[in-house]
Amino acid sequence: MINNQRYKIYPLMAVLSLVVLASCGKAPEKAAVVPDVVVVTPVQRDVPVYLELVGQAQGKQDVEIRARVEGYLQSVNFTDGAFVKKDAPLYQIDPKSLQADLATVQARLTKATTDVNRLRPLAAKQAVSRQELDNALAAFDAAKAQVELATLNLGYTTITSPIDGIVGITQVKAGNLVGRGESTLLTTVSQVDPIVFRVGISEAEYLKLAKRGPRPADQESDIELQLADGSVYPHKGTFDAVERAVDTQTGTLALQFNFANPDRLIRPGQYGRVRLLVEKIPSALLVPQRAVNEIQGFFQVAVVGTDNKVSLRSVKVGPRIDNLWVIAEGLQPGEQIVAEGLQRVRDGVTVNPSLTTIDALSATSSAKQ
Repeated sequence: MINNQRYKIYPLMAVLSLVVLASCGKAPEKAAVVPDVVVVTPVQRDVPVYLELVGQAQGKQDVEIRARVEGYLQSVNFTDGAFVKKDAPLYQIDPKSLQADLATVQARLTKATTDVNRLRPLAAKQAVSRQELDNALAAFDAAKAQVELATLNLGYTTITSPIDGIVGITQVKAGNLVGRGESTLLTTVSQVDPIVFRVGISEAEYLKLAKRGPRPADQESDIELQLADGSVYPHKGTFDAVERAVDTQTGTLALQFNFANPDRLIRPGQYGRVRLLVEKIPSALLVPQRAVNEIQGFFQVAVVGTDNKVSLRSVKVGPRIDNLWVIAEGLQPGEQIVAEGLQRVRDGVTVNPSLTTIDALSATSSAKQ
């Protein structure tokens, strides 16, 4: 009886063994997912390269107005921040003490003149010594110089503007004592038409600018100024001057540009951005910036071949133009590169490309924003 049961168990164990072996086999592999990507071909056109430099406005002339003689300020004859013409009266220092000084030295000159006129004929007759006449002549010369100095100082009591320009806020008020021991700063007048824009430029940028050479005299200026509110100033600029040497502390070189300022919109001290054309790259290849992958200073694009396989390729980039990037080396016209889905691809993978244009891609991005 026991032997019969043993024979019944063996077939059952054999069946279970087959089931276990079947369950230990590998599961069937899933088909690889082919990623969908959007590809574009680079556009080719001449690209202007601009240099943008942050700078600050200065007056063509910034003239400090100072008190050159001592006295009490009698009046302030201008409105703070107003435009003044050359020779317009700005301040009046009380002239009384200087008028008295002038009267005193004029009296000395009168006496010295009388003494010379009296002694000269007597000296000719040897009625007086030559030394007396020389002393009288010396006193005459000294008195004449004192009169000239006193007249000059009296003229300094009326302070006028040396240029046409915008006058600053007065630093002193009527009634203040000015000019004692130093030439007191009263205000500053700035010539603002034209206005000067001063910028700092690196050595590399300067070399680019120098290599472009001087612009022809009959060629319209390409120098633009962007103001702090983002607007473009309506008047084009002209190159004015370059500093003698590079600043050893900052490594920059100072450049100056002139801009017409008839409406006096730009005031000294304002910041802005000067933009000028440096060069033009003929037939440059441009791709969307999103299509370029930067890794530790190296740049790559994902090129899709005719077999829909991706090839990661190193490229050399040029300047950025809006949302595009110039590819200087490593890409040929007509090649397709991944513009969307770049994170889903790797070298050698097969993709399902959908071709679009750079303009359409930009329009889609703008709509999403």
